[in-house]
Amino acid sequence: MNGGNGCHSYVQNSHFQRALLHAAKDVITEAIVEKVDITNPWFNSSSTLRVADFGCSVGPNTFIVVQNIIEALELLYRSKQHNPEIPEFHVFFNDHVHNDFNTLFRSLPFSHRYFAAGVPGSFHDRLFPKSTLHIVHASYALHWLSQVPTQLADRNSPAWNKGRIHGLGATSKEVREAFSAQFGKDLQAFLNARARELVGGGLMLLLVSALPNEFHSSQTNSAIVLDLLGSCLIDMAKMGIISEDNVDSFNLPIYRTCPGELEAFIEKNGHFKIEKMEELSNPVRRDPPDFQMLSSHLRATFEGALEEHFGNEIMDELFDRFTNKIGENSHIIYDQQYIKEIEIFISLKHTVTDYEV
Repeated sequence: MNGGNGCHSYVQNSHFQRALLHAAKDVITEAIVEKVDITNPWFNSSSTLRVADFGCSVGPNTFIVVQNIIEALELLYRSKQHNPEIPEFHVFFNDHVHNDFNTLFRSLPFSHRYFAAGVPGSFHDRLFPKSTLHIVHASYALHWLSQVPTQLADRNSPAWNKGRIHGLGATSKEVREAFSAQFGKDLQAFLNARARELVGGGLMLLLVSALPNEFHSSQTNSAIVLDLLGSCLIDMAKMGIISEDNVDSFNLPIYRTCPGELEAFIEKNGHFKIEKMEELSNPVRRDPPDFQMLSSHLRATFEGALEEHFGNEIMDELFDRFTNKIGENSHIIYDQQYIKEIEIFISLKHTVTDYEV
């Protein structure tokens, strides 16, 4: 994600994700109030409760969800105790090592009711000691893969993804299977790491970008938009601005799972019980078309990956072309028949039953 506070930053262009976090407040509160057992010694009110947000980016969205979690925990302790003692809270903000943690902590809300710390590193790896976290959260994060499947850039592989820069709704079975396998591997790594880090009875709250079950068409809003971005790169290659080989070797490390696949991967892992799994509605999807806003959102999200591969010299021209193409194809992009993407809320409970502290 783009750091800083400038016009192309994630801070200024993450309203879509923010809207879902507001929409998820009630289900997060419900999950914590109904599924956290404060008689569990790990959740003793005299102890410090530790919350981690994985894939926090640079704010302010992470502060919204953390505040929702803290308020839900405070409500839980007040409602379940005759003389409530509210525990202290320690919140850990995690993202990769290149994340702009300076911007994140400069924008930390003045009135926050928790101790805060940054934890750089990949959430596909262990980041905390055993049994130290009580609540884990991740939103719009798990669709990011640890790497692009290697066979996508192999000209001799049936999964070679020539002509496309992504695998969302891929029409090729080989491309779909390559992305699905990488997602499954990454999700298992994520779940295994969190299973070690969460206390017995700890809760994990996930918001996941997905597609409906058995839906493989490339004719989705997000796939169409990324195809337009890819076509801008192809146009620039034809003009000699960048090389065609450089375009063919580039793929975004993202994948949209479906509810059935996600549920199967979680059950296969075996460390967590699915307490709740439901589809949420993001109100932004009903907003009037805004070409510049969409282009700026994609730039804030993907410019880092594009710049690493192509260099920063072409970014302004690339996204100028992209904005124009969005305008030219708005009748398709904003056609409701292509808006198939869904958001899933999942509440998982660590299945360890040994509550000994």
